Amino acid sequence: MAKGPSFLIGILVLCCWTAIANAEYMIYKDHKMPINHRIKDLVNRMTLEEKIGQMTQIERSVASAEVMKKYYIGSVLSGGGSVPAPQASPEAWVDMVNDFQNGSLSTRLGIPMIYGIDAVHGHNNVYNATIFPHNIGLGATRDPILVKKIGAATALEVRATGIPYVFAPCIAVCRDPRWGRCYESYSEDPAIVRAMTEMVPGLQGDLPANSRKGVPYVGGKEKVAACAKHYVGDGGTTKGINENNTLINRHELLSIHMPAYYNTIIKGVSTVMVSYSSWNGVKMHANRDLVTGFLKNTLRFRGFVISDWEGLDRITSPPHANYTYSILEGVNAGIDMLMIPYNYTEFIDGLTFLVKNNFISMSRIDDAVKRILRVKFMMGLFETPLADYSMTKYLGSQEHRELAKEAVRKSLVLLKNGESADEALIPLSKKAPKILVAGTHADNIGNQCGGWTMQWQGQTGNITVGTTILTAIKNTVDPKTEVVFSENPDAGYVKSNKFSYAIVVVGEPPYSETFGDSLNLTLPDPGPSIITNVCGSVKCVVVLITGRPVVIQPYLAEINALVAAWLPGTEGQGVADVLFGDSGFTGKLPRTWFKSVDQLPMNVGDKHYDPMFPFGYGLTTEPTKAN
Repeated sequence: MAKGPSFLIGILVLCCWTAIANAEYMIYKDHKMPINHRIKDLVNRMTLEEKIGQMTQIERSVASAEVMKKYYIGSVLSGGGSVPAPQASPEAWVDMVNDFQNGSLSTRLGIPMIYGIDAVHGHNNVYNATIFPHNIGLGATRDPILVKKIGAATALEVRATGIPYVFAPCIAVCRDPRWGRCYESYSEDPAIVRAMTEMVPGLQGDLPANSRKGVPYVGGKEKVAACAKHYVGDGGTTKGINENNTLINRHELLSIHMPAYYNTIIKGVSTVMVSYSSWNGVKMHANRDLVTGFLKNTLRFRGFVISDWEGLDRITSPPHANYTYSILEGVNAGIDMLMIPYNYTEFIDGLTFLVKNNFISMSRIDDAVKRILRVKFMMGLFETPLADYSMTKYLGSQEHRELAKEAVRKSLVLLKNGESADEALIPLSKKAPKILVAGTHADNIGNQCGGWTMQWQGQTGNITVGTTILTAIKNTVDPKTEVVFSENPDAGYVKSNKFSYAIVVVGEPPYSETFGDSLNLTLPDPGPSIITNVCGSVKCVVVLITGRPVVIQPYLAEINALVAAWLPGTEGQGVADVLFGDSGFTGKLPRTWFKSVDQLPMNVGDKHYDPMFPFGYGLTTEPTKAN
């Protein structure tokens, strides 16, 4: 009687074992397994097509769930100003990123894509985000702990939009302020740039004890993968011309431009972006000696190396003249992920051809893919590939805006305050009967923030949520004080209105990269005439909103007080706090302020060092309890 049921049970057990065997255990999907085991298992399962897809980063405007699935795309990015919709909500960002991610997850192996964005002074593409001072201002604070906090706040705001990867920090050492990216550099001094690499653990989290040197680290869903850029020497080009040639010997390259890379790698930076520039005539995107030889082998960097935007194209002159050659040179140099960003099928076809015809080895492809997967596994993308709305509250939060105000206060450098202590104008009186506020940058969030804000080049006007310097002044003075704003007043108007004093806020228009290159560094019109008209008629403080030192010597005699405010971001209240004495001036010049551009390049330690204001200069004031 028992034989029948036993036989059936045996059959059922056999069927179960067969089903279990067919549902193959995949090591790469097991988060309990060591990452290296997971990487090895996954790479062994991948086709060439899937591997090349992982190496491909495309712009969101050409991405879709279908494209992600068809081409196994490994990464998507937002170029400057590339957004799901004007003034898009964080929820709209999350939905867009998840849509692309669902395409990736529907592939045979379900490898998640990684979405990257430029968050170089806060989450600067996104409406209502907190915009912090650009790096030159943070260099003036001399405060690495503050910079780390800014990194942590930026990570939260980026994660609020469902994005896990940022192209920051820029650790260039700008040696010539004529460079259009000088404001992205913390300082001309490598020691200050090294100190400010605390941005990396701010963004990524602190490395656990006993971590292996060079291995990337991202500490959970409130942190993002960071990117040290632009490797290497981008701040040393001739005459500061963007993407140009850095003509220095190896010792100078290693002692000036390389030290911050040591620090970021020790701190577990996930990715490194290669520079458009050349070193002694060799394009960095094609420099195998420095990318593979030094960065990967000598410094033992274990994250992935990413190109800059269309960086492959620019290996040739003119760009894209011989794309097959550019792919060959760039990939063989050691670049792992290629920021294409649009014409991805041409890249995929070209790289496939080069591998199949043995111009690029499978070991080079596998190295690239292993590095990309290491970052994706390390940051937990395989376990939690999709974002939700739980972090949207962090975007533009009051706590982050308070942190930004602190950064503004500490970044301001007081260059002049009367001819003597007896004639000091700052701190300004809050109870003056009538104050004039003048200048192109007094009531303009876009001018205050500079480039890389809402658009790649930045944009003038009140382009996002924030506090202008004019609004901050009105919020700070006594309710009985009359604040008059005139953007460009003539001298007669100023003289006839009996102002107690004037605050002139002028500077550079927003710019980024090559569009900011300047061989004369003069203040653009009408800045000089506003200074002359106002300061020639009444006591004045001039607040400069610039990405670098500019020519100021011709106007210095008629200016009573002069403040370098750099590019302070959305929180203009920080400027007013220090002008009116609620906080003291503590900022120190992160770069030499020249007398004339004929002296450039001129950096601290040079033999013929003759600045108007030397590196490290900055007058201090004490906070006043009441004025």
